[in-house]
Amino acid sequence: MTGDFALAEDCAQDAFARALSDWRKGGIPDNSGAWLTTVAKRRAIDLLRHAGAEDRALRRVAVEASEVDAYEPIEPDPDMGVDMDDRLRLIFTCCHPALSMDDRVALTLRTVAGLTPAQVARAFLVTEPAMEKRLVRARAKIKHAGIPYRVPPPHLLPERRDGVLAVLYLLFTEGYSATGGAVLIRVPLLREAIRLTRLLVELMPDDDEVRALLALMLLHHARTAARTDAAGDVVTLEEQDRSLWDRDAITEALTILRSLAPRAGRYGLQAHIAACHLEASDAARTNFARIVELYDALAFIDPSPVVELNRTVAVAMSQGPVVGLALIDELVTSQGMDDYYLLPATRADLLRRMGRSTEAAIEYEKARQLAPSEAEKRYLGKRLTEMRR
Repeated sequence: MTGDFALAEDCAQDAFARALSDWRKGGIPDNSGAWLTTVAKRRAIDLLRHAGAEDRALRRVAVEASEVDAYEPIEPDPDMGVDMDDRLRLIFTCCHPALSMDDRVALTLRTVAGLTPAQVARAFLVTEPAMEKRLVRARAKIKHAGIPYRVPPPHLLPERRDGVLAVLYLLFTEGYSATGGAVLIRVPLLREAIRLTRLLVELMPDDDEVRALLALMLLHHARTAARTDAAGDVVTLEEQDRSLWDRDAITEALTILRSLAPRAGRYGLQAHIAACHLEASDAARTNFARIVELYDALAFIDPSPVVELNRTVAVAMSQGPVVGLALIDELVTSQGMDDYYLLPATRADLLRRMGRSTEAAIEYEKARQLAPSEAEKRYLGKRLTEMRR
């Protein structure tokens, strides 16, 4: 690696951009993480050469990857161990305890995932200028503090865990529902987040929250093939063809959940919520009363407006849209929800179910204006058209 965070950001972004293009044509390689790392390293070498810094910088770049064809499977070196994975080391560097939790997450999303400052800002529900300042401060702190580029020794892993888990989950979330662009799902990010989480499980095999996060990712990723149609348009959970769900991923996730201690943390609770949806034979048989209980527990240990919104949806499905609408109206004034498109989208859906089409249309229009991806804008636009007929 180069030790230059700005260069790392550029190379990560280039690697994911190339993956989106090449993987659509030739399919996703078996070792997608190694593919991304190789492409990023090659890009770093090219940029350093172009800048006239070849002799100095190439000594600091892991040039062995440049000898490998990026389209061929790349097997990990068994002597290196999981702690030598470049992207995992970069995540741990960004998640050093010298940085605040928000700075750790923001810097990793920018550097490792290649998200733009605007996309990272949307993930935090803050303005782009505020996020850019945060990123500059975080980079400066890493440089001035001389924070090492490595996975910490085992006795220091617990103090880094929460930050790393938060980063991996946000990395996965960006792949699950992209904050910009034409596509809803960024499969390379999904696969990379799962791969890195598996490495973390190997590093911390007895940590229930680490394993719970892997289960949560697997459950969400299991629905990938059913979440969009052939045109790339959104298919809601209620309307998805459940035969397209990845049963192997679901089985692996449920096996993990059964092995966890009864007292679940934030990722364990979210994984159990996802499991309730995926274990139902159809949407009508979903145990929403149980989901409400799980959201109550999640709100107790990890309260946030987003958790409350998701709980409201479960209440509405369990007790009816009238009850749900009364709860959601209490969230309208919640701090940080002004630009969160799912708030008006959820309100619109409840109004639609109640037959209040005119009011629903107003909310769908609000949500469409705020939606981050073109796929979601199209979906909300279709709903809006239906309400205006």
